[in-house]
Amino acid sequence: MLRSETAGDPARRTRALAGLRTYQDAPRLPRTPMPEPVAHDGRIMLRDYGGTGRPVVVIPSLINPPFVLDLSPDNSLLHWLAGQGLRVLLVDWGTPTPADRAMDLGDHAQAAARLCATLGEPPLLVGYCLGGTIALATAGFVQVAGIALIATPWHFAGFGDATRAAIADQWTVAQPTAEQMGLVPMEFLQAMFWQLDPARTVDKYVAFADLDPASAKAQAFLALEDWANAGAPLPYAAGRELFDDLFDADLPGSGRWRVAGGIASATHAVPMVEFVAESDRIVPADSAIGLPDRRIVPAGHVGMIVGGRGRSVLWEPLARWLCAVPGSKERVNL
Repeated sequence: MLRSETAGDPARRTRALAGLRTYQDAPRLPRTPMPEPVAHDGRIMLRDYGGTGRPVVVIPSLINPPFVLDLSPDNSLLHWLAGQGLRVLLVDWGTPTPADRAMDLGDHAQAAARLCATLGEPPLLVGYCLGGTIALATAGFVQVAGIALIATPWHFAGFGDATRAAIADQWTVAQPTAEQMGLVPMEFLQAMFWQLDPARTVDKYVAFADLDPASAKAQAFLALEDWANAGAPLPYAAGRELFDDLFDADLPGSGRWRVAGGIASATHAVPMVEFVAESDRIVPADSAIGLPDRRIVPAGHVGMIVGGRGRSVLWEPLARWLCAVPGSKERVNL
């Protein structure tokens, strides 16, 4: 990718490689440990971020770790929500092994539903990215009080023919090895994301070459980039379903996605809202569900969660919506 993106600009290639080396060698601040789990379903955990009031269960994507929602002590959506009259819990998918090879997306949804059932009352669900797609399936297995979706894909045709074809080509190459391993490695998933915007991938390392690695700006880049480059593999069945049934066949968007023998629906008899990032390069707005309550967020896929404007454009509107759902404490400490 670097060769193709810098074929006519060797100076840019040199700067990108220098930025990459600086990134690799830069000192990191220690990460704050995640809260201890309060419930387990096999390798999948429910972590309690505190707070009081109606339980809110946050379901992250299966791709990349969940700590983007708790990136640092001063940039944590989860801890901030816990101060808004809500009890906040996070589904942590853990690390699958080849023994989990048959666990598909519906199995993950059912595990999340069993964890929700331990709370004693119907929770509000908040799903981010593919976690929102799974949250909609989860609500088919357990009673919930409401669902908030953030940058959630449902109409996978909305990714566009060129992107879907490129993903299909990469999956065709990776699938036989993944099937043998029983897992879809994170390295494959990361390479797929790089191809969504290869020029930007190179540019960010070119820019990082000029930063002081100890500066606050550099440390923020390191925290986010370490998240983007980390993550557990997917069980083979979940990966096959993601690439064949969702991206290629668009079963959710065409109303044909079956989960545990039933059709997974984008509608539930509870309050629902979706937050759609205006400049999302990962989950384009055209792939969103299109709920009646649709909020356009002036940010990108990750920027809406951890960017400098994240609190004003997403955190606060999300908290207001959660606290306005009947039965929630009507208090938001903004």
